[in-house]
Amino acid sequence: LSLGTSYTDLAGNAGPAATSSSYVVDTKAPSVSSLQLTDGVTTISTFTDRCLPVTSNIMVTFDDVMDLNYIQTNTSDTFCTASEAGSILVSSDNFNSCVRMSSVPSASNSNQTFTLDPYDNLPFYTTYKVRVTTGVKDVLGNNMSSQYDNSSGFKTSSYPSSSPISGVFVGVGQYGKAVRSIDNGTSWDNETCQILTDLNGVTSGNNTFVAVGDNGTVLRSTDNASSFSTVSPYYVGTSRGVTFGNNTFVGVSDAGRTGRSTDNGTSFSNVNTPLLSYSLNGVTFGNDTFVGVGSTGRTVRSTDNGSSWDNSTVPSPYPSLYGVSFGNNNFVGVGDSGKIVRSTDNGTTWSNSTSGITTDLNGVTFGNNTFVAVGDSGKILRSTDNVSSWNNSTSPITTDLNGVTFGNNTFVVVGQSGKILRSTDNGSSW
Repeated sequence: LSLGTSYTDLAGNAGPAATSSSYVVDTKAPSVSSLQLTDGVTTISTFTDRCLPVTSNIMVTFDDVMDLNYIQTNTSDTFCTASEAGSILVSSDNFNSCVRMSSVPSASNSNQTFTLDPYDNLPFYTTYKVRVTTGVKDVLGNNMSSQYDNSSGFKTSSYPSSSPISGVFVGVGQYGKAVRSIDNGTSWDNETCQILTDLNGVTSGNNTFVAVGDNGTVLRSTDNASSFSTVSPYYVGTSRGVTFGNNTFVGVSDAGRTGRSTDNGTSFSNVNTPLLSYSLNGVTFGNDTFVGVGSTGRTVRSTDNGSSWDNSTVPSPYPSLYGVSFGNNNFVGVGDSGKIVRSTDNGTTWSNSTSGITTDLNGVTFGNNTFVAVGDSGKILRSTDNVSSWNNSTSPITTDLNGVTFGNNTFVVVGQSGKILRSTDNGSSW
């Protein structure tokens, strides 16, 4: 650099005129700063205890701007030689063979992040590792000083092992996980997933399962939850519950949004309620009426299959309600601090029902003339007199319980850390 001359940096910014014949050359070696997986919506960097879809793409981020000419991978075969695979490798057999990619890695984040898209879906229940060779270079020509290997790797989703025909229980949860049982909850498939987004609720109708979750996620399955397809969201925020009635699926979400589908979950339309400032957490159907419950004691009802909604309020102190069910002409909602409310006029007005506890209740269902409510710390309540009174049912665990359903004379409860309970005596024992 001659004295008195100017220069520009890599971004095109002009630097001051040189005042000395001495200058510093950047020889710092680049390194991998993070390894992530993405499903196109959600991106994660922690793989332990996560269910990882076989459709995942792999993202490698460096701590420097990289030279695109030296970021390569194999796009024509499964060889792991340097000439074939380039500089970023993905393998399930200690790099004896490598995953074929559909194209060269796509660059983003100012050429610091590179996304690899496998040519085919990754096999189920397989552990993969990622390697970045020292052949990669930054834009100043510096090679990585040492090879990068992620030692723990990541394992893809299991595949549903059972072949159900009818009588299927399906549970959904964090990270897009789904489990199912074909023997009334006695045993369950290994967790499977097709997305990385949390799922918050699931229901069935007309031989179709529909699940909803964060980021407006809606999934549907017509093969008894062996596989799910993605449905366009009716609202971009968090969807918290879904139910089925009168050939209509209805979902409820944050900001008072609801969605309805009359084509077996293939498509949903957005319907606003009068409660756009409140979250709707649960929804159920009975007596040709959809009823949703939400924050600070707000409830909504629809008598035209979710096309329009009216609102009402439960008695003070207006707790948040998380679950709602219908049975014997009673709508029953449960929520904060053991709050239970009931309506005998299809959700138009509500009265209190004494639970006898102060533990948060998260879900409620009805079957065999019995209401069962579940909540934090393993709490289970049951009522056999149309919600006039509630009794504690002895729970075998103290884990928070999030949801409960009924089918084939069996109550099934799901909770944190993958806990599942079942009762075949109307909730008396579990």
